[in-house]
Amino acid sequence: MRQKIIAAAIAAAAVVAAPQALASEELNFDAYRQMLADGNPAELFEMEGEELWTTARGPKNATLEKCDLGLGANVVVGAAAQMPRYFADTDKVQDLESRLMHCMDALQGIPSAEIINGSFLKGERAKVAALVAYVVGQSKGKPIQVDLAHPKMKEMYAMGEKTFYYRTGAMDFACSSCHSQDGKRIRATSLPNITTSKGAAEGWGSWPAYRVSNSQFWTMQHRLWDCFRQQRTAEPVFGSDVTIALSTFMAGKGNGHEAVWPGVKR
Repeated sequence: MRQKIIAAAIAAAAVVAAPQALASEELNFDAYRQMLADGNPAELFEMEGEELWTTARGPKNATLEKCDLGLGANVVVGAAAQMPRYFADTDKVQDLESRLMHCMDALQGIPSAEIINGSFLKGERAKVAALVAYVVGQSKGKPIQVDLAHPKMKEMYAMGEKTFYYRTGAMDFACSSCHSQDGKRIRATSLPNITTSKGAAEGWGSWPAYRVSNSQFWTMQHRLWDCFRQQRTAEPVFGSDVTIALSTFMAGKGNGHEAVWPGVKR
């Protein structure tokens, strides 16, 4: 493990130390990310999340081993590949983060408000990120299989599609402004064309991800929040319907393609 992480750090440093290469259109960014993925530091967050899953915490001093992510209590393998999904016990469509919040509240007594009102990478929200890393790691390489049959899933998908094309904010941007054409890029970041099934799967199935540029692990909720921020529009509430709707749209459109969680990003 340590050797892999050191190798990834050396590889990242080598690229940072070559500004002329970074400026070149000839640099193969996909190969660079693949090289880093071999020793993805997200593995550290996965290990932390696995420990958190089985550690008794909160006012109820309980573990998350009774948490049902859709495939039964304590069934983690393959669960992320089928989310977001409709949960009958809450009568809601939930993504992984919002479902984990529900389990933490119901089983451990950790109030969701503490997570929703918290800061990314701090406190209980940071623990949710580690749990996300653990859960998605158990679906790495599995096909995305989101069931859109339930009426509330159809509503969420439609809301997500509408939000994807909705222009707003000071820059009059929509998600589609950056993610509706092939071959677009911002600096070293390739932008998937989410209007296609393959592109939607690339966008959805590579987050959460470890970000090399700031040595941070970002969940999809974090990624979507930052997209809204860059649109110069109102930043969404953590776990809100609009974020779950966008996730449902991307995941549903990417059905059948392989998920590569957790990803590695610039």
